[in-house]
Amino acid sequence: MRVLVDYRPALRRRSGAGEYTHQLVAALLGAFDPGRLDLTLFSSSWKDRVRLEIGELTGGKIVDRRVPVRLLNLAWHRLGWPPAETLTRAPFDVTHSMHPLILPSRSAAHVVTIHDLDFLAHPERTSAEIRRDYPALAGEHANRADAVVVPSQFTAREVIERLGVRSDKIAVCPPGAPLWAPRTSAPADGYVLFFGTLEPRKNIAALLEAWEISLQSPVPSRQSPVPGRQSPVGSRQPAVARWESGTGSRHAIPELVLAGRATSAATPWLERIAKPPLAGTVRHIGYVAPPKRREHYEGARLLVLPSFNEGFGLPALEAMTIGVPVVAANRGALPELVGDAGPLVDPADPVALAAAITRVLTDDEYAAACTARGIARARCFQWKATAHRVYELYDDAIERARRR
Repeated sequence: MRVLVDYRPALRRRSGAGEYTHQLVAALLGAFDPGRLDLTLFSSSWKDRVRLEIGELTGGKIVDRRVPVRLLNLAWHRLGWPPAETLTRAPFDVTHSMHPLILPSRSAAHVVTIHDLDFLAHPERTSAEIRRDYPALAGEHANRADAVVVPSQFTAREVIERLGVRSDKIAVCPPGAPLWAPRTSAPADGYVLFFGTLEPRKNIAALLEAWEISLQSPVPSRQSPVPGRQSPVGSRQPAVARWESGTGSRHAIPELVLAGRATSAATPWLERIAKPPLAGTVRHIGYVAPPKRREHYEGARLLVLPSFNEGFGLPALEAMTIGVPVVAANRGALPELVGDAGPLVDPADPVALAAAITRVLTDDEYAAACTARGIARARCFQWKATAHRVYELYDDAIERARRR
């Protein structure tokens, strides 16, 4: 089977779709030998080149063209040209786009990936070609495709209900958990972690509001630095507050760390954390590259993911894998992923979000139960199983293409 995968989402910052693209390609190459799966990665960029991580992409081929991404996407999305065979000078049985719009081909089966449909409900949260093309074309392309990959049952239902795609063309292929052993214990002086791009869909405004609510009730105190100890996100030890739990014990409010690329929409949030009362209690550390992610989870007491919409919620899975409790929104695919492994709250209710964070930080027994359930749930997500499911979908797509 000859398959061409659009690897471009993984060229720069591998978050969300980029990480899914890279890990799926690596899993496919690890699960099938070249005699069964002839996999080619397509890249098109004027500046960025494919970086082959040692061992992870062994066995794959690369077609790298110096064509500006926006120019090629405009031609592909609006004209369906040029076909993959022209750009690669090779025939394929399947072309797999890692976003909702088809990678055109003369004769190959077309597979598209739809992570979520937030761009339909809230086009104002998008920009550039996503705003221009996705809302207008996603339905047509998904119905014209021979198969559709989605990461969750939630997204599958959305694609069926909102785009009218037949259910037999859709396969739920979730991300796999990273190969991380659970940590032995949570750091007593760890931070609260948010992992993701700082964009409106991630609901950063409500998170900051919840954090400010948490800061209003405690009795102010100071915590002395631990000599010789340095956090994965920096050595600065901010002043913290303490409050009394229901049992009368006193707990420190840790620092809130925002890990992720800041979009233009993040400017008001970054300005807010630089001023009282959040100054010194919230820190933005920017994008974290994949090799550094584990150590940031290691230093966290909990992960908070209050998104309005997630097609899956990879940071929650990564956190659960290593044994970090998760506070998540009760929307999108997060309830499906997190289940009973952490509190699920209304993302539009900062008071409820603050209460959930406080409970995990102050109720050690509850936090331990969330940790155990999260580790167990994370073991259900394996890239090897996903790779086999995607391969089966390729077979189905080829058969459908023959019947066109």
